[in-house]
Amino acid sequence: HAERRQSFRLDMEKELVDIAWTYDAGRDVRKKIVCVDFSKGGLKLDCDQAIPLNTEVTVTFQAAAPDSQKLQGKVIRCLQQENGWYEIALRLSD
Repeated sequence: HAERRQSFRLDMEKELVDIAWTYDAGRDVRKKIVCVDFSKGGLKLDCDQAIPLNTEVTVTFQAAAPDSQKLQGKVIRCLQQENGWYEIALRLSD
């Protein structure tokens, strides 16, 4: 049977998203990375660099589209994987 979730969820596997955040020094960073998983509460990203915990990150889906959607989140987990990349977990802001 089809799983019916109450929360909004997209199949975001291997979807490219744009992320942006600012370092303490005020330096803006922008990257195009892969979104591994997305749910109402947050998302999991695959990034080639660490993002410090509690960093505010803006995620833009389909940045090229006129109706692109921006979400704000905060880094709650940043784990280095065996391949050297980082699994970043964001909790979305309300």
